[in-house]
Amino acid sequence: MMLRYALRTVRDRKGGFLGALLALMCAAALVTACGTLLETGLRGRIATERYAAAPVVVSADQNVHRTTVKHKGNGKTKIKHKAKPVAERAWLPATIADRLRALKGVRAVVPELTFLAEPLSARPASSEGGSGSGSGDTSSRPTREGDGDTPSYGHSWESAPLTPFALVAGRAPASSGDVVIDRGLAERTGLTTGERITVQSTQAPRTYRVSGIAAPRGPGELRQQTSLFFSGAEAERLAARPGQVSALGVLPAAGTDTGRLKQRVEQALNGTGAQVSTGDERGPVEFLDAAAARVKLVSMGGAMGGTSLLVAVLVVVGTFALSIQQRHRELALLRTIAATSRQIRRLLGREALLVGAAAGVLGALAGLPLAAWLHSRFIDMGVVPATLERTAGILPACAALAVTLLGAWAAARISGRRIARLRPAEAMAESAVERRRPARGRIAAGLVLLIGGGVLVAVLGILHTEAASTPVTFLAVVVLATAVSLLGPLLVRAAAFLLAGVNRAAGHVGILATANIRGNSTRMASVVTPLTLLIGMTCTVLFVQPTLGDAALAQAREGTRATWVLGAQGPGVPSEAAEAVRRTPGVTAATEVVRTTVRVGLAKYQAQGVTTAGLARTWDPGVTRGSIAAFGADSRSAAISELAADQLGLRPGSELKLHLGDGTPATLTVAAVYRRGLGFGDLTLPHDLLARHMDNPLAATVLVAGDASRSELTAALRSFPGVAVVAPETADRLQADRRQENAEVNLLAMGLVLAFTAIAVVNTLAMSVSERLKEFALLRLAGATRRQVLRMLRIETLSVLAVATVLGTGIALAVLTAFSIGMTGGAAPTVVPLVYATVVGAAAVLALIATALPGRLTLKTRPVEAVTSR
Repeated sequence: MMLRYALRTVRDRKGGFLGALLALMCAAALVTACGTLLETGLRGRIATERYAAAPVVVSADQNVHRTTVKHKGNGKTKIKHKAKPVAERAWLPATIADRLRALKGVRAVVPELTFLAEPLSARPASSEGGSGSGSGDTSSRPTREGDGDTPSYGHSWESAPLTPFALVAGRAPASSGDVVIDRGLAERTGLTTGERITVQSTQAPRTYRVSGIAAPRGPGELRQQTSLFFSGAEAERLAARPGQVSALGVLPAAGTDTGRLKQRVEQALNGTGAQVSTGDERGPVEFLDAAAARVKLVSMGGAMGGTSLLVAVLVVVGTFALSIQQRHRELALLRTIAATSRQIRRLLGREALLVGAAAGVLGALAGLPLAAWLHSRFIDMGVVPATLERTAGILPACAALAVTLLGAWAAARISGRRIARLRPAEAMAESAVERRRPARGRIAAGLVLLIGGGVLVAVLGILHTEAASTPVTFLAVVVLATAVSLLGPLLVRAAAFLLAGVNRAAGHVGILATANIRGNSTRMASVVTPLTLLIGMTCTVLFVQPTLGDAALAQAREGTRATWVLGAQGPGVPSEAAEAVRRTPGVTAATEVVRTTVRVGLAKYQAQGVTTAGLARTWDPGVTRGSIAAFGADSRSAAISELAADQLGLRPGSELKLHLGDGTPATLTVAAVYRRGLGFGDLTLPHDLLARHMDNPLAATVLVAGDASRSELTAALRSFPGVAVVAPETADRLQADRRQENAEVNLLAMGLVLAFTAIAVVNTLAMSVSERLKEFALLRLAGATRRQVLRMLRIETLSVLAVATVLGTGIALAVLTAFSIGMTGGAAPTVVPLVYATVVGAAAVLALIATALPGRLTLKTRPVEAVTSR
């Protein structure tokens, strides 16, 4: 019976349920998209390319492990094992190959060397005789450097069988001056055999002669990388890892089962820490960035999905509350004709399930292309490599449908709780006049959430890492916005009192608008809530990264004493370039800086490696304990930020045990503690120690001190294409631009939530206006003109907008201030006035359009027809 009545109600009141349908559909689309990203992070396939012909691949363990033993009171012990990935590629001892060659079923073991090798320029062989060091003129034939974003790696020609690669032109590299390039690079650059190419590898750039062009056997080319093959001796020199290999490819003998061979290899390597991979497991071994991106996608998808759910619940509850308020008289009438409270609840629940089912299906279908678009945008931004294939399973869509159904049912039950509990006579009375005071339970819940939001803001002020602060930041905004939703009627009435004088200046229309706001505070509160959330969330998203970035930039500027900075358009500045600058007259110091992340225990810390000679002339991190001189005097010393020192309980003289970028353990002595950790990273280590364990050992920047001119330094760098001399201010600006690129990822991620909130604002405002057909008709019959009614509506909208702006700005300011205190130590968040004005202006435009259009449509109905139709 109730299901049939619910179907008729939904069919006959399509307009009333349209707003709820739209809000739920957007929520389902967001949940589906976020769930797809999450599933991609968990189960996304990483297909192999270079190791396609090696059924079994042996690699080093890419994780740092920690085992803890906890003794319980009952005499039992609990052993817990955790592992975290390292930032750089871990390498294997080359001697492991000998152990594998003796195994039954092994035809060959092919060692693999993978190292940085990026093409810089190319020219005909006639322009230079022999394979020089790259010091000749490289401007006669500029080339495109591959696909720009496609990484380029060098290998030994001995590892060509792993793909397998075969020559399609020329011959294999016979000397240290030869290189074989893949066919894709040859087609992009127009290179042929005999021509020359300058390659920037782990050391000084060098010009090689193209001895051959190779391509994988079988269909297709390498899609996700460019490969350059060198002679064995040259590859070992460039890899700079004597006695080590990046991986081993095990080729089985004819008729050998891959599964059994894997078991034999695992048994032979038991206790060495090496990992054995087959099938799709080989992809993460080849593409380390794709494996790391999985973790990023899981965290990003979880954060976006969680925030989307919280926002969706808040918006959907408000939408259903407004819908039920519009039907208050109808539901009250059902109560007077003997409908029980249980029947009313069941009716509302079934209506919500019908709307939720339709919205869930439509939203899930819309969420699949949205997830594909998000994945492609993340690839374009460099957050996710193209090697991590998107997983388009049915699970996220099913989860979105379930969440939508549950959310719709819960929202309807929460919103209809009061009308269902009222006695029939009370229900009819409340349907005629809005209740003067919100329910005590609503006020109590609002106060509890307000206190909870205050606690989150206080916690935010003591969090010092971005990973910990970011989720708390957005959670605090949602919790405080929910408190505003519950306390909305009281806040709206207080605001109406404060705005009465301003509105009175608009004459009788303004007085009437104030009376409407005060008399319909619950309805107005349902409009204030999404507007508050939109302004508060948008300001928080837009100003979190600038707050952090400006503080880091200020510390970097204060601590940089260099006169000039060397930067590179390519992968970095080679040490040979820094040495050439040191020999330039007038240069007193040149500090090479490399950056990576290390693990202290399982915690990840940003680290930089610096050359220590003349360090005090180029760099001042703001030492508070110890001294930079002590750091420079010992090659096994470290300097750490105050934050890291507090977290790890260290001081000058303490031992710092860590795992370097490739997982190699190291023990250093703390020589200095500094305060400018945001600008220079939490850990500063000796350059050579850090660079030896990085995939890219080239310096990110080189700080140059002295009175040498820019032209003199440029002349010293003639042999290093791509290396430029810039002022420290320019380097700071470039670094700020790179930081802004990273911020764009967060803006894209949260932009969908903001778009959903904006849709909810328009939706709620349109619903609020469209239900006032009879009210507008009575005003028209009383003598008001259409222009006066629209003006009254505009004043109401601007009043509500003013309330939402104050509340949203207050929430964002409180959260941003706490974030600034925790992350930078100062209560001074970065707020760009023009951006803030744009946010408020956009919210005003949305609000005015969302009220003006439905208002004009409503006023097209003749007043007499409007009054008699309801």
